[in-house]
Amino acid sequence: MNPGTETPPSPQGAQRGDDSAVRIGALVPLTRPGWVGAGQHLLAGLELGVQEVNAADGIAGRPLELVVRDTAADPGRAEAAVDELARLGVAALAGEYHSVVARTAAARADAVGLPFLCSSGVLDALTEEPTDWVARLAPAQSHGWRIYGDFLLGAGHSRIAVAADPSVYWASGTRILRDHLTPRGGAVVELDSRALTPPQLCDALAASGATALLLLVGHPDPAVPIVKAVRHDPRLTDLLIGAPAGQPELADWAASLGDDGAAVPFLRYLPEHLPPLGARVEAVLRERLAEAPSFVAFEGYDTIAVLAEALRTHGPDRARIAEAWPLVAVEGTRGRIRFSRTPGIGVWQWAWPPVQVVDRDPARPDRCRVLHVG
Repeated sequence: MNPGTETPPSPQGAQRGDDSAVRIGALVPLTRPGWVGAGQHLLAGLELGVQEVNAADGIAGRPLELVVRDTAADPGRAEAAVDELARLGVAALAGEYHSVVARTAAARADAVGLPFLCSSGVLDALTEEPTDWVARLAPAQSHGWRIYGDFLLGAGHSRIAVAADPSVYWASGTRILRDHLTPRGGAVVELDSRALTPPQLCDALAASGATALLLLVGHPDPAVPIVKAVRHDPRLTDLLIGAPAGQPELADWAASLGDDGAAVPFLRYLPEHLPPLGARVEAVLRERLAEAPSFVAFEGYDTIAVLAEALRTHGPDRARIAEAWPLVAVEGTRGRIRFSRTPGIGVWQWAWPPVQVVDRDPARPDRCRVLHVG
């Protein structure tokens, strides 16, 4: 990862160079070490949203244009992209999947006065101080991960092991789980995924007394080798493997792990039944992606729906878009979207998107089972 690396060209069609267009900058991870699958789904949702806005006469007759920049999960690269997009005259900024990258982008957008609607980043402290420039669609990490903690307790798991990479995001998740589980009789055992090989991790798990292992690690490495090692260790037959951050949501998880990747509960931000708009968008995205769209794709579509409404009602002036966050009310793919101030959250927040704990059905790994609803 090199913050000084030149950003690759935008995908074909992302920049038409139309001087009459209202431009939105889009931050997405499209190359490694970013989670490329998530970036592709996020971009597909963003692009479909733009296409439909333009089919409905755009923004007061002006086309909406997406200016895409690849963050590659690199905070420095994202910060440089925010500066570039601000210079290019975009009216607002959208996107980003990786929470640590989204936090850097949010801080820079706040500093330069560029409205940023964060699609997927969940860190509670998306900005260090409260700001009017940033709003967020995804639920705060503390909200979703507490729901996941309730699921674990309800399923009879009170001693939880976490295999964690060193990261602000993973450390935050571990702290949320410990703070939520400990007063309820639970305990969290931390295992360093960088210091332990998968066989050593299995040894530590067998000695820990934990009944569940949570993967707070990147995909595919080290998540895939850890899952394979645990699944094939006879001492750990009854151990639940979980991945609250949602690694099993995308098809490359199933492709990498096959049957071993089933029955791994994760968080996703979808209702049990999509409303009519969501069902229609799901069908279009499924055809475009040649696979079931993840909740990340719906977050992308909803991002454009919100920004288009703000642009229609308040115009393309950056300050006026930022003023629009508490006033916008939009029917999204997963329900009605409105923003408010939420205790402990420094940005305008949709409180809350629907939250589920699901897993891939061992009998049909291409389908998910809803295990718990928050």
